[in-house]
Amino acid sequence: MINPMDLEREQMVQQQVRAWDVLDEQVLDTFRKVPRELFVPAEHRFLAFADVDVPLPNGQHMLRPNVAGRLLQALALTGSDRVLEIGTGSGFLTACLALCGASVRSIEIFPDLAELARANLAACGVRNAEVVTGDATRVQGERYDAIAITASLPVFDERFQRLLAASGRLFVVVGDPPVMEALLVRCVAEGAWAKEGLFETVIDPLINAQRPRTFIF
Repeated sequence: MINPMDLEREQMVQQQVRAWDVLDEQVLDTFRKVPRELFVPAEHRFLAFADVDVPLPNGQHMLRPNVAGRLLQALALTGSDRVLEIGTGSGFLTACLALCGASVRSIEIFPDLAELARANLAACGVRNAEVVTGDATRVQGERYDAIAITASLPVFDERFQRLLAASGRLFVVVGDPPVMEALLVRCVAEGAWAKEGLFETVIDPLINAQRPRTFIF
């Protein structure tokens, strides 16, 4: 007997993710394998496969399935990548990144969300992802093959691209409502990066992100 939830999941994959130009079969299979419903708060579980911003604690939201799909496709993880995620949320994208990459370090500023994500990842048997509580705007040191920023930056912050290893890729959404642009940034040489515009969207802003300079006359 076919599980009705599996039908809803496949409908999400076909009508939301694939329909938004996510054609990478690895990404589509990832959405089939990671149980999104387990990462949605119980009171909103009926929205698990809907094309909406699912609410999380502290005024945060899960990325819509189509945006998460474009993010994963843009990063093009190979299974050997060391991944940094900024903004863990409930851990759904963390689990997707862990399935496609070698290891994931995810930073979440809200302690209760970090704890929720850890519990969700453990329940799903994800062992190659680490969730740490902290302010991502202060991260420094290690370099990563791929970086996923799940919240928007009002202005592009070059500190994040400096965390890329050689040939590394960074996904980030830049701007203010009502229009923001998703970018893919590649490290093309030591100290050199290339940016590519991907699509327009609107997502929650990163806590403590840099703001545009204001001029006082």
